[in-house]
Amino acid sequence: MSALRILVPVKRVIDYAVKPRVNKLGTGVETAGVKHSMNPFDELSVEESVRIREKKRAPGGVEDICAITAGPAKSADVLRTALAMGADRAVHVELDADEELEPLTVAKVLREAVQRQRSNLVLVGKQSIDDDAAQTGPMLAALLGWPQATQAKLPLVVTTDLRLNEPRIWGW
Repeated sequence: MSALRILVPVKRVIDYAVKPRVNKLGTGVETAGVKHSMNPFDELSVEESVRIREKKRAPGGVEDICAITAGPAKSADVLRTALAMGADRAVHVELDADEELEPLTVAKVLREAVQRQRSNLVLVGKQSIDDDAAQTGPMLAALLGWPQATQAKLPLVVTTDLRLNEPRIWGW
């Protein structure tokens, strides 16, 4: 089995400890002058990718962990956090600050990244705490034609098929 090339999407959101306030226009959440950080569910994905490498859980090992974010220049701070946590590389798809990203748009950006980076595993946080849509991961899997597991934690039952790996031959 080939080494894992893990892609980990990370999103810049208002810090989970900040109490959200409605903006002056009453059209959304006030984001100016408010502390931002990496989406907590994305932090879990970065951490798990590093643990997979450290514990040598992958046959063939982990060749690469690449964090990716899409957003304005200030989104780069979450990439620095991912690198500090143990990601090998970071990719920033820079977009205008006022551009709203819907889950399908993000999934299409990630599909392109998976293809360019030759990733064979994507660890996506189950949802972002700013919109709670929980759609990006499933949409990405559909766009790629890949199977998916959602909101999995241990204990866990995983069913496999012939494409997972090549069984070892046990000698007696």
